[in-house]
Amino acid sequence: MFVLLFVTGGCADQNSGNDEDISTDLVENPLTAAGEGDDSKEVIMSFEDSKYDFGEIIQGEKISHSFTFTNTGDAPLIISSVRATCGCTVPTWSKEPIEPGDSEEIKVVFDSEGKSGTQTKDITIISNAVPNTSVLRITGEVIVP
Repeated sequence: MFVLLFVTGGCADQNSGNDEDISTDLVENPLTAAGEGDDSKEVIMSFEDSKYDFGEIIQGEKISHSFTFTNTGDAPLIISSVRATCGCTVPTWSKEPIEPGDSEEIKVVFDSEGKSGTQTKDITIISNAVPNTSVLRITGEVIVP
């Protein structure tokens, strides 16, 4: 007997923009799971804060926040994709390599149209850093007028 199960989320659009923003390139990480490889050049993405609470907003308002990070490693940082859990949250970021010691931002805009109550939105970053996946989170309360 076969059982087919479909699960849908609360947001219609799971991409953070158009498909051109999503890279299918492999992320080259200097370390391997077996511990082999050249670990003399490591990329580290260090965030000032990985969470942002926007407090209370009125339904229909848009909020934006920039997450600042620094490449604290010793090789260029390359971000291959940044995706949000919902189409109501749109991230933007630099597509250029970030040199060691340089800082950059990932800007996130949350549109509360059609939302109500407590909101938690995760933004997942895929890069060549160690670890290669980082998660940012915005939270807050949407008040219906």
